[in-house]
Amino acid sequence: MRIVFVRHGEPNYELDCLTPLGRKQAKAAAERLREENIEEIYSSPFGRAKETAQAASDALGIRPIKVLDFMHELYWGSVDGTPTFANGHPWDIADALARQGWDLTRTDWPQHPFFTNNRVTEGVAHVARETDAWMETLGYVREGAYYRCARQDDEQHTVALFCHGGSSAAALAHIFNLPFPYMCGTLHLPFTSLTIVRLTSVPSDKTLPVMELIGDGRHIEGIR
Repeated sequence: MRIVFVRHGEPNYELDCLTPLGRKQAKAAAERLREENIEEIYSSPFGRAKETAQAASDALGIRPIKVLDFMHELYWGSVDGTPTFANGHPWDIADALARQGWDLTRTDWPQHPFFTNNRVTEGVAHVARETDAWMETLGYVREGAYYRCARQDDEQHTVALFCHGGSSAAALAHIFNLPFPYMCGTLHLPFTSLTIVRLTSVPSDKTLPVMELIGDGRHIEGIR
C-alpha cells in the first residue's frame, strides 16, 4: 500500500477555498499524480482540500472523493482562555523549543507547558486514533508501533489523501512513531506537495513503513 499525502493549494483561508494561483497548483498536482497509479481519492472536509482533490478527481476520472472528517486542519490555542505561548501555534512552538535547546524527540511533549493547555494536543491524539481506524479499512492493522498487512492480495495499491500541513504532520508522526513537535519543526510542506508513504504489501507481514518522498512540490515550480 502506498499513501500519497497531498497538501492543498494556495488558499483563501477566510473563504476556505483556493486562490486563482491555488487552482493552477491543483491542476499541476493532478497532472503529477498521473504517474502514481492512484486508485482512490480521500480528502479533508475543508473546502481548500476538497477543491484540490476535485482537480485530481476530474483529471484522473476517480470518483467519489471520500471525505475523512478527522483530517481537517488542526485547531490550536488555549483550552480554557488562559494565555498560551505563541497563541498555541505548534510550528512557532517547535521553532522556539529548538532555539531553547529542548529535545524535540521527547515523547513526553504533551506535558510541556506550551502544550498542556493547548487544543492542538488533543487534536493530534484524535488524528492518531482515527488514522489507525482508517488504516484498518485499507487493510493495515496497528500492532504496537507498526502495521500488519491484513490484505488477502499482495498487489501494491495506491491512494491519495488531500489534506493540510498540520493534519499531515500529526498522521505522519503517528505512522512513523515520531513526536508531533519534531514533525512540525522538520516537515514544512509546500502547497500541493506530495509526501508518499509505503507499507508492505505482503499478506500477514509487519515491517517498518517507508518514506518514499517528502514534500515534493517540483510540479508547481514556475507557476504564477
